[in-house]
Amino acid sequence: MTNWTLFIPELYSLGAAGVFFLFCLCRPDSRRDYGAAMILSALGLFLTVWSVGFQGSLFEGVYRVDLYSQVFKVLIYCGFFLAVCLCADLSGVDESRHSEFYFLLALCTLAMMLLVSCVHLLAIYIALELSSYSLYVLVYLRRGYQKGLESALKYFIMGAASSALMLFGFALVYGTGQSAYLVDLMRDLPGRINEPVVLIGFILALSGFFFKLAVFPFHFWAPDAYEGAPHQVSAYIATASKVAAIAVLIRIIALSGGQSDRLAWFLIVLSVASMTVGNLAAIAQKDLKRLLAFSSVAHAGYVMIGILSLTALGYASAVFYGMSLLVMKFTCFMVVVKASENGRNISTGDLAGLHYRAPVLALALLLALFGLAGIPPTMGFTAKLLIFTAAMKQGLLWLVIAAMFNVVISLYYYLQILKAAYFIEPEGQPPPIVVSTPLKLAAIAMILLMVAGGVYPGPVIDLAGDMTMGLFP
Repeated sequence: MTNWTLFIPELYSLGAAGVFFLFCLCRPDSRRDYGAAMILSALGLFLTVWSVGFQGSLFEGVYRVDLYSQVFKVLIYCGFFLAVCLCADLSGVDESRHSEFYFLLALCTLAMMLLVSCVHLLAIYIALELSSYSLYVLVYLRRGYQKGLESALKYFIMGAASSALMLFGFALVYGTGQSAYLVDLMRDLPGRINEPVVLIGFILALSGFFFKLAVFPFHFWAPDAYEGAPHQVSAYIATASKVAAIAVLIRIIALSGGQSDRLAWFLIVLSVASMTVGNLAAIAQKDLKRLLAFSSVAHAGYVMIGILSLTALGYASAVFYGMSLLVMKFTCFMVVVKASENGRNISTGDLAGLHYRAPVLALALLLALFGLAGIPPTMGFTAKLLIFTAAMKQGLLWLVIAAMFNVVISLYYYLQILKAAYFIEPEGQPPPIVVSTPLKLAAIAMILLMVAGGVYPGPVIDLAGDMTMGLFP
């Protein structure tokens, strides 16, 4: 008999999406939509936290509920809740489309929650497509921005191409292993992973998740989508979407059993290329969201260092890195939302004088950028230390050195942002940035998390290790 209690967070998310679908049929009311979104997302976050200890499987083994999936659901719902927190001023989306905006955001969250629990190739594909198509439309909802449609089309075309490659890869893997269940494939693939057909199918199967994580060369959509999307959607893509991609990448790559040097070398090439291209391209950016997009490409390369280690420590370090990215990227986009006027895009120079216009936001931005650059005592420093340690234990010293060179490159553009926020005087007399009490509390919470994750990361690291230890029975 199906134990439906294991599916409570997903059923709740489906109900929340249904509420916003009903709002779409009613007269537009932005205050009603925002209030409902805050309440429903907060309750959903509470439910996902409550369900962390659930264990079991559903739908004839297609859907696995374990510590790994449940913690990632908490992180995904955190991304949803934090994105909603930024929607008090949703000026980047037409008021008549606010209900659709929250509906698609809730639907995408549901799809990504399904994605991290699916252990069947077809179910993974369907969940990934549901989340992706929701994001394509969300990017398009940007009001009064000429590049919105272009950005959404680029995002869609790149997504469709990577999806086709992934589906072909799934077909090859299925044909080799004679099963679509990851558990069954885990028994057969490690011994055959170096066979050309298996290896090619495996690499193609990863394409959809490389796209979602913005790994080179699947990253071309990222700068345009970040720039053209509403700020809150860009924040959601940079946080919740990346966390979901990391979760499934680890699940899929764990199928190799750590037995393939060829796979490891392929991932190494992608990692180095992503870090280098992302950091070098970010240096030339003036638009702050495009800069953060190329920064995400670089961080996808760092995440890959942990994953390509093909060890429990490497997987745990990648999980911890994903957690830290969620906190740091949200903090950056919180500043973007508050520093922008009427939802317009801002450049690095628009942050001039931020330290006295909004001191709390300036301090949060300082720590977030320090974390992204890997400067202690932030959570980002600990995350980089973990992935570098995992690579060193596999004898990949030269890869760590290449990553360190990229860290030095990234310092340039991160410090340029901080220079504008702290040392450049704005032109004229810009008004102070009004930061509401809830947003101040959110900023303080992010500051505490970033510092605590750097000074005392033990409990989170232990949790990441426990999660990855039980990936498969």
